[in-house]
Amino acid sequence: SAVVFPKKIATEQQSLMLVKRLLAVAVSCITYLRGIFPESAYGTRYMDDVCVKILREDKNCPGSTQLVKWMLGCYDALQKKYCNNYWLCLQTVTECYHFKFKYTHNGPLLDFGSMDKKSDSTITCADTKKASILLIRKIYVLMQNLSPLPNDVCLTMKLLYYDEVTPPDYQPPGFKEAKYEGMMFNEEPIYLNVGEVPTPFHMLKLKITTEKQRMENVDKSILKQGETAEPLQVCGVSGDDPKEESQDM
Repeated sequence: SAVVFPKKIATEQQSLMLVKRLLAVAVSCITYLRGIFPESAYGTRYMDDVCVKILREDKNCPGSTQLVKWMLGCYDALQKKYCNNYWLCLQTVTECYHFKFKYTHNGPLLDFGSMDKKSDSTITCADTKKASILLIRKIYVLMQNLSPLPNDVCLTMKLLYYDEVTPPDYQPPGFKEAKYEGMMFNEEPIYLNVGEVPTPFHMLKLKITTEKQRMENVDKSILKQGETAEPLQVCGVSGDDPKEESQDM
């Protein structure tokens, strides 16, 4: 009945399991709060003291079953360390939820300092737990403040890979090869850096791109202005993050 945080993350497998669970919780929260699937497609779980909805296979809702299968395909790519980016996109394009994954054998360092005065420390399980809960809470706040979606919304999922390690013919279960041509927004997009969750072996980051007009009703105190640059009409690239107009939650 609970999404359990391990008492320690001593192995790469423990870290991978946590990243999978966190991705499942995040995607489930997004689809639930945006009204993509009916109530019957979700179960109730607890993540520390936060009540969350978890997507499950529902024979009366083929869409939820398909998304669960896509998630399992994403897990396969994560386990093989091939997956670089994971996009959950609504329509052409109304909203895009961009998960980015990084892997390391030695473990990343968590920076507690500023750009001028850095103070790095190894990541503890408490750091990971705090960042995970904060990420989910931010998703809840943002989803409840976005404007309603169109009635004819369509959900798609895209995976991008680290080309230097991914076999050319690799496709995870449920996916097929597609030509990457970017994602165009009908209206001016706005980019939100929701947060990141580090473990000693992985890093998960979440960015959300949506039409700027959908953010007009969001309490500005929720968002903290970040670095700005010229906005792009394309959400995400396969390599480094694009320069874009973004705000940090």
